[in-house]
Amino acid sequence: MQERINVFKTDVNAYQAIMALENYIDTTQINKTHRELIKIRASQINKCAYCLDMHTHDARTGGETEQRIYTLDAWRETTFFTEEERAILALTEEVTLITNGGVSNETYENAVRVLGEKYYASVLMAIVAINAWNRIGVTSHLKSALRKA
Repeated sequence: MQERINVFKTDVNAYQAIMALENYIDTTQINKTHRELIKIRASQINKCAYCLDMHTHDARTGGETEQRIYTLDAWRETTFFTEEERAILALTEEVTLITNGGVSNETYENAVRVLGEKYYASVLMAIVAINAWNRIGVTSHLKSALRKA
């Protein structure tokens, strides 16, 4: 697969705009573990190898366990994730797969109950951001960050 035009080099303003959202997310109370779980799970669904490589590496560097990373795709079938993480993962999946009927009332209400309104809003923006990055990465065939095994 040949890498395509790097839109961020072609349009620096576009890169600065999406980085402004990323920089905002850095100022929120979302903890590092939650941020990386969001990024990995959305990137799994979107099949963005570039982002999966980057964020699984970042998660491991931040102390995330291999066991949780390996089972993230089957998080509902494990006991490895907290109530907060489960609410975040459910929301991440439904936002990422928005064309499958949107975010259900059950998922929304549970997320707000478990996370609180402010944290929920920050989590939602983090989900939106990684989905934007994934779409850019997949469309552009980004692969330069892939590490040699």
